[in-house]
Amino acid sequence: MSNIKKITKMQLFLPIFSMILVMLVNVIYDLASGNAPFGFFSISTQVTSSGNTILYGRLIDILNRGSEVAILAIGMTLVVSASAGTDISVGSVMSLSGGMCCMLLAGYGVTNVSEYARPLWVGIGAGILVAVVCGLFNGFLVAYLNIQPMVATLILWSAGRAIGLLLCNSAIVYVRVPSFQFFGSYVGFLPTPILIAAICVLIMALLLKFTALGTFVQSVGINKKAARISGFNSAKIILMCYAICGLCAGIAGITATSRIYSADTNNIGLNMELDAILAVALGGNSLGGGKFNLAGSIIGAYTIQAITTTLYALGVSSAQAPVFKAIVVILIVVIQAEPVREYFKKLSAKKAAAKEA
Repeated sequence: MSNIKKITKMQLFLPIFSMILVMLVNVIYDLASGNAPFGFFSISTQVTSSGNTILYGRLIDILNRGSEVAILAIGMTLVVSASAGTDISVGSVMSLSGGMCCMLLAGYGVTNVSEYARPLWVGIGAGILVAVVCGLFNGFLVAYLNIQPMVATLILWSAGRAIGLLLCNSAIVYVRVPSFQFFGSYVGFLPTPILIAAICVLIMALLLKFTALGTFVQSVGINKKAARISGFNSAKIILMCYAICGLCAGIAGITATSRIYSADTNNIGLNMELDAILAVALGGNSLGGGKFNLAGSIIGAYTIQAITTTLYALGVSSAQAPVFKAIVVILIVVIQAEPVREYFKKLSAKKAAAKEA
């Protein structure tokens, strides 16, 4: 019994438990509908029209489609922890990054190309650079002008996508070049977005493990004034977190753009800032700043995608899916809420006292 209590008190218990619950719904559905038992977990190979053999299955689809949210969740976790606020501009920054990249690769005013107007590295580098600049802009407003994070990032939330439209001359820019499409397709049998997300998570995990970045961020988030008195430059740390968030948005934007080999600035990253914030919350992290757990945010990101995939598998239409998704997310967040945890702690304590009596 003591081992069970230790497990339930772990920070990652509820995020993992939430993910298991979502998967359990799929297992029950497969059994009820007469499909292969545990078909949700089955992974097979499929030969594409180009003759390549790729991995296929719902788990692969969740990992693939959830990659952009997972990348965004990395930066959002740091921003929330350091500034006790959220960056609601990441979806628009994704769109702007993809628009900048495709505009340079195709040439301004050109909407469909099969060869580059400029080298690939120029387009990708510029797309990521403009996203980092956006992150620095947000960070400057929050860290040095003391503007509330949601208000500060509201500027690029509304303007970022519009700037992307201007760069693309209000058109969808198609870049039909295999080397660009590679970032949204496959590396051998594995989807490239999964690999990109894994690399981003690994790099951040190593930074947090072998540098003092995590300590700096959490110290500022817990008490900015105390951190400054202790010798931390709170403003620079917050600025750095927003820059990293912008970098993550740029990488996610390039990935999403190459997935559809075009800059559809109206739809790329649409509402993804909400999924990124929810991923942090579902991961058991407080939106009030302070201590954070990156692994929890990543699990939260893929839980959100698992919910979406599950709803589609159950036959829920894309128009209705957000309603059911919101209900599920509310239930998961309520389960993880501190008052609910305290209630169950008191309930278990009463039961233990009653047994002793």
